Amino acid sequence: MNTDQLRQVLSELDGKRAAAFQFAGAPECVVPNAMLLPDEADHMVKVTDGQHVFIIDANQLVWIRIG
Repeated sequence: MNTDQLRQVLSELDGKRAAAFQFAGAPECVVPNAMLLPDEADHMVKVTDGQHVFIIDANQLVWIRIG
Protein backbone atom coordinates (compact mmCIF):
# COMPACT_ATOMS: atom_id res chain seq x y z
CA MET A 1 0.00 0.00 0.00
CA ASN A 2 1.36 3.43 -0.85
CA THR A 3 0.67 6.69 0.99
CA ASP A 4 -2.03 7.80 -1.48
CA GLN A 5 -3.93 4.54 -1.02
CA LEU A 6 -3.52 4.76 2.74
CA ARG A 7 -4.77 8.35 2.79
CA GLN A 8 -7.83 7.29 0.77
CA VAL A 9 -8.62 4.44 3.20
CA LEU A 10 -8.18 6.69 6.23
CA SER A 11 -10.39 9.42 4.77
CA GLU A 12 -13.29 7.63 6.53
CA LEU A 13 -11.91 8.73 9.89
CA ASP A 14 -14.03 11.62 11.14
CA GLY A 15 -13.12 11.78 14.82
CA LYS A 16 -16.00 9.51 15.87
CA ARG A 17 -14.37 6.10 15.35
CA ALA A 18 -11.28 4.37 16.65
CA ALA A 19 -8.56 3.08 14.35
CA ALA A 20 -6.15 0.27 15.19
CA PHE A 21 -2.90 -0.10 13.29
CA GLN A 22 -0.59 -3.10 13.21
CA PHE A 23 2.96 -2.43 12.09
CA ALA A 24 5.59 -5.05 11.27
CA GLY A 25 7.43 -6.03 14.45
CA ALA A 26 5.50 -3.69 16.75
CA PRO A 27 2.52 -3.94 19.11
CA GLU A 28 -0.91 -2.81 17.93
CA CYS A 29 -1.48 0.96 18.07
CA VAL A 30 -5.05 2.12 18.78
CA VAL A 31 -6.05 5.73 18.11
CA PRO A 32 -9.39 6.63 19.75
CA ASN A 33 -11.56 9.24 18.00
CA ALA A 34 -9.17 9.12 15.05
CA MET A 35 -9.18 11.80 12.37
CA LEU A 36 -6.97 12.03 9.28
CA LEU A 37 -5.03 15.29 9.06
CA PRO A 38 -4.93 17.07 5.69
CA ASP A 39 -1.91 16.48 3.46
CA GLU A 40 0.95 18.81 4.34
CA ALA A 41 4.19 19.78 2.60
CA ASP A 42 6.00 16.73 4.06
CA HIS A 43 3.36 14.37 2.50
CA MET A 44 3.40 12.14 5.57
CA VAL A 45 0.17 10.40 6.59
CA LYS A 46 -0.86 11.78 9.99
CA VAL A 47 -3.78 10.81 12.23
CA THR A 48 -4.83 12.63 15.39
CA ASP A 49 -7.01 11.86 18.40
CA GLY A 50 -7.23 15.56 19.24
CA GLN A 51 -4.36 15.37 21.71
CA HIS A 52 -1.60 13.56 19.83
CA VAL A 53 -0.47 13.25 16.23
CA PHE A 54 0.43 9.78 14.95
CA ILE A 55 2.59 9.44 11.83
CA ILE A 56 1.65 6.33 9.86
CA ASP A 57 4.35 4.61 7.81
CA ALA A 58 2.53 2.93 4.90
CA ASN A 59 5.56 0.72 4.18
CA GLN A 60 5.52 -0.84 7.67
CA LEU A 61 1.73 -1.16 7.99
CA VAL A 62 0.40 -4.72 8.12
CA TRP A 63 -3.31 -4.04 8.70
CA ILE A 64 -5.84 -1.41 9.83
CA ARG A 65 -9.07 -1.88 11.80
CA ILE A 66 -11.56 0.99 11.76
CA GLY A 67 -14.25 0.67 14.43
